[in-house]
Amino acid sequence: MSRDKEKSPQKVKRVPKKLYERELIRLQAELVKLQEWVRVEGARVVVVFEGRDAAGKGSTIKRVTEFLNPRVARIVALPAPTERQRTQWYFQRYIEHLPAAGEIVLFDRSWYNRAGVERVMNFCTNQEYSRFLHQSPIFERLLVEDGVLLRKYWFSVSDNEQENRFRKRLEDPMRRWKLSPMDLESIARWEDYSRAKDEMFVHTDIPEAPWYVVESEDKRAARINMIAHLLATVPYFEVQRPPLALPPRPPSKGYERTPRDMQTQVPDHAAQLSG
Repeated sequence: MSRDKEKSPQKVKRVPKKLYERELIRLQAELVKLQEWVRVEGARVVVVFEGRDAAGKGSTIKRVTEFLNPRVARIVALPAPTERQRTQWYFQRYIEHLPAAGEIVLFDRSWYNRAGVERVMNFCTNQEYSRFLHQSPIFERLLVEDGVLLRKYWFSVSDNEQENRFRKRLEDPMRRWKLSPMDLESIARWEDYSRAKDEMFVHTDIPEAPWYVVESEDKRAARINMIAHLLATVPYFEVQRPPLALPPRPPSKGYERTPRDMQTQVPDHAAQLSG
């Protein structure tokens, strides 16, 4: 995709906050139902999040998992491979993080690192890159044939919006950790990343595991669009749970709590606050 085509032609109208929050909580309630279906049915779900730096992948993952059980839904965000891992089959270190029955795994970046940053930054050889493009569809077909529900999302953002988000992170001490020299390098290599993404799609956008593009100029819209799509593509249903009721508290048998002054208490910082 050319630089001009991926630029935002005009300021994008954002989803109103109240409307966004109302729809988000509705979708998150459905995600809880999906989670219970996955657990009871023994399904295996893999969701791949890829895209431009600052395109909104992390914040979307946060909204997806906000009300989910971390024992069922877990996030995988792998660091750079170790020296030993570099000698393994490329997909090997990702395989060990795939879900067992009743689990959802969300990859915050995935094996597609090889088709993106490794390709653009020359962290892999041409032979390794070509082998990846050949093997990735095979690998994903094997997952799907084995019953894994695989969803791949590409978060797309314009160069102008990406730069604006980088600048906000740079100026915000609470979010500065999100910026790395590699992120800033992506500004200078915008077209290189665009070409790499286009070539990746040509080879890996397969019927068994297609790429779904999430337009993320408006992060609110991107989050609810992605979640709504995921829910629409998984054949889940609401699992009827047995009714629960709090049991009556039994009468005391004479237990007395240990005096507080015999234990080390956390200082009452809240009491020092003033309105």
